[in-house]
Amino acid sequence: MGRCPPCFRLVLPSGSRCDRSFPYLRLLNSQKTKQVIFTQYLATEHPDGVWKEYNKVNAAVNSDPWLNEMMPEFLPWVKTYPVFTKSVYSSFAIPEVVKAAKKARHLVISGVVAECCVLSTVLSAIDAGCKVIYLTDAVAGLSEVSRKETENIISYFAPLHTVLMTTEEYLLSDTPKSHLCYKVSGH
Repeated sequence: MGRCPPCFRLVLPSGSRCDRSFPYLRLLNSQKTKQVIFTQYLATEHPDGVWKEYNKVNAAVNSDPWLNEMMPEFLPWVKTYPVFTKSVYSSFAIPEVVKAAKKARHLVISGVVAECCVLSTVLSAIDAGCKVIYLTDAVAGLSEVSRKETENIISYFAPLHTVLMTTEEYLLSDTPKSHLCYKVSGH
């Protein structure tokens, strides 16, 4: 996950901004994660369509190496698990992610930004036929209202396509280990 750029002021469900005690650190420390994939948004040199405007609007964020590097809390895991870059919202734009997802029984998804990268990835996963476990306390949004609205949208796909739960509920659940855990990151 890249650092929280000041222009986005990401909000976790607790109301804290860019809290360093993200619930997904508990998930990564647990024995429940069989496979983990990190994804992050990095602007491409030659974007298509509206991404040209998006990258122009976010040029300061895109060009700041500090804002685009992984947070120190994740460094132990990015040495063990792959980190894939994308230049669009959905992590399913990455062929390796799609391949791994199709082999998993469940996808556990957390990350930023709820309203963009996370939502797009969840919808792409559903379209690919994957069951999604959405960790409600491990997703940050641009505001509490929009984060909650995203959560509501994802809840409409339950129980067939999605299950919404907290990290604690997931860790205590009897959900089998045969899943893929995504840490989705974007601006």
